[in-house]
Amino acid sequence: MTTHATHKNLLVPVLAALLLSACQDKKSAEPAKGGPPEVGVVSVSTKDAPLELELPGRLSASQIAEIRPQVSGIVVKRLFTEGATVKAGQPLYQLDAATFEAERARTAAALQKAEASLAVARSKAARDAELLKADAISRQAADDSAGLLKQGEADVAVAKAALDAARVQLDRARIAAPIAGRVEISTVTAGALVTANQTQALTTVQQLDPMQVDIVQSSAEMLTLRRQLDGSSGSRQLKIVLEDGSLHPQPGTLQVSGVTVDRGTGAVTLRATVPNPKGLLLPGMVVRAKLLAGVDSGVILVPQQGVSRSPTGDATALVVGEGNKVERRRLVLERAVGNQWLVTSGLKVGDKLIVEGLQRARPGQPVSPVPAGSAAKKKGEKAGGAASAPASAPASAASKGA
Repeated sequence: MTTHATHKNLLVPVLAALLLSACQDKKSAEPAKGGPPEVGVVSVSTKDAPLELELPGRLSASQIAEIRPQVSGIVVKRLFTEGATVKAGQPLYQLDAATFEAERARTAAALQKAEASLAVARSKAARDAELLKADAISRQAADDSAGLLKQGEADVAVAKAALDAARVQLDRARIAAPIAGRVEISTVTAGALVTANQTQALTTVQQLDPMQVDIVQSSAEMLTLRRQLDGSSGSRQLKIVLEDGSLHPQPGTLQVSGVTVDRGTGAVTLRATVPNPKGLLLPGMVVRAKLLAGVDSGVILVPQQGVSRSPTGDATALVVGEGNKVERRRLVLERAVGNQWLVTSGLKVGDKLIVEGLQRARPGQPVSPVPAGSAAKKKGEKAGGAASAPASAPASAASKGA
């Protein structure tokens, strides 16, 4: 009985010590209540923002010539390699020219006949003019001779014109390239019958250097662009981004804008020229044109992570106001510039915009503002100190052993 009471008396202090230790561990596990939450802020200031437009465009050749026959005939031979580069005036097709050669020979003979008749009429008119002076013939006879001379001259002119027309038809039997460029595939082969001014083109020649870019832009954007280009801040140079995302090495130049607004889309077509010395650009390719339309000076640019949207779609931001209390501002955004927003209303120079710790900031709540990025810097320093601690442990252990 005495032994049981003794054990009971010894157990009470042990249990009390365990309870006290548990309470102390619980208190140490609870986070200590500190001051206001820490948020990262940036100071709002004015900057220069480039007005860069990125618009879709489609490439086209600077010159296009659809080759069609101007005379009818049988194709005797194709004189070019499909896909090759041809020069202006280079023959492309040869048509059967026998009929045109015969017509040229006939008109040449008719010209010789007219010239012979003219020589006879000229001699007779000169002779009759001398006889008229001697009153050997009547004036009527002399006038008839002069009229035959003029008729002979007219017959020669008609024969020369017919010969020229026959030569033109003969030359057209050999179809040549009107411009220099790259020739497409042929739609006909030797032995095909072609007709003058037919609907189907025999082939197409396209000049690929330089190329043209047709860019569709809204009329409102076009007015802004024109004001920028008329000023000193605009540039007519543009960059061409290809379909795979790569950048064309040669910049383009804005040449002309359309004069009519499309009634269905309200858009205007702009045209630019782009050098294409290596033939990388091809007609029909869809590209994106980046145009530096100008620079907006002295505007407010803020990081996009500091701007959020309300349920109604309004742009809002949190700033640190008087007494380090959080204020909500409603913003008016004009456009994105890289990873920043251009703000036209809602912020002023010197405001402290919260960009880090937004989840800890509530309107009206006091906070502790620090420069953005300082929290990450502190974490990096702590991580570096923790990494160096194990290296110093052996030294301390060695000192203890000493």
